[in-house]
Amino acid sequence: MSISIEKNYQLDNLNTFNISAKAKFFYEFNTLKKLEEILNHKLLKTEKSFVLGGGSNILFSKDFNGIVIKNSLGGINITKDNNNHTEVEVGSGEIWHEFVLWSVKKNLSGIENLALIPGSVGASPIQNIGAYGCEAKDTIKKVQFIDLESKSIKELTNSECNFSYRSSIFKKDLKGKCIITKVTFLLNKKPINNTSYGAIASELAALKSQASPQSICNAIINIRSRKLPDPQKIGNSGSFFKNPIISNLKLKKIKEKYPEIINYKQSKTHSKIAAGWLIEMAGWKGYRKDDCGVYDKQALVLVNYGQASGNEIIELSKKIQQSVLEKFDIMIHPEVNII
Repeated sequence: MSISIEKNYQLDNLNTFNISAKAKFFYEFNTLKKLEEILNHKLLKTEKSFVLGGGSNILFSKDFNGIVIKNSLGGINITKDNNNHTEVEVGSGEIWHEFVLWSVKKNLSGIENLALIPGSVGASPIQNIGAYGCEAKDTIKKVQFIDLESKSIKELTNSECNFSYRSSIFKKDLKGKCIITKVTFLLNKKPINNTSYGAIASELAALKSQASPQSICNAIINIRSRKLPDPQKIGNSGSFFKNPIISNLKLKKIKEKYPEIINYKQSKTHSKIAAGWLIEMAGWKGYRKDDCGVYDKQALVLVNYGQASGNEIIELSKKIQQSVLEKFDIMIHPEVNII
């Protein structure tokens, strides 16, 4: 059977950094049958492959000399419902923020704090996306995927996904070995109303709103819109670096010199440090060289103002890492996947 594989495909509009790059071959699937067809195609025996979702967490450093497989599996379906919870099965190609909007419209709670995070639903378990005191692992029940070796459909429960901060089994042991097809979420009928993180409470007060899934979602959309650039206007991937986790002993030492350091208790022995604060204190906020820079409203965001290359962004990120290391003795690591 002949399937539609395109050659020398431009990827500029398929990555939120808006980096100019081409794929030697390109294929898009929106059904399991179409996915099965490409997995059995002779090209996959000779060419390296890369599965592309929403394109929000990648940085192309060069053209991709292989086949880019675009995941467009859709669908949001309620599979179970009781007095306390609603179980929802979501296609991995669905846009994450659209799913968040769907959930709050249904008055379901659990993912409203993750509003306006760019990317696809399939990326949520890989990255264990998180923001404003919540993580994807808090609501994910199970993840369905295609095992690329056996070509069979498999499933992992939440505990089997080995979730940790911005990571999972899909980013480690199963990296490059599977394609996520569906994610099942367990959402709450009773509002969680997690307003303790960041500026949520003050934003709700400004909106004169009581806490609810919808109002929290609205508050976070407002906060993120003020802090983060719209990828349609300025190329970016949101947070470029992960917030580092350091020992409380090290934090105590840093606080002697920088008592205002932004930190969040992670455990009895460790704390999470705001990487954006570290970068800002190292003097990078608002930096720009040609079309490559650091966003002037949030130092955690590296930006492409127009024609920056992936390598220019990478070089800037390395300079920022070295600068933060020298100033605070803390190494920050990219959250973005560099291709």
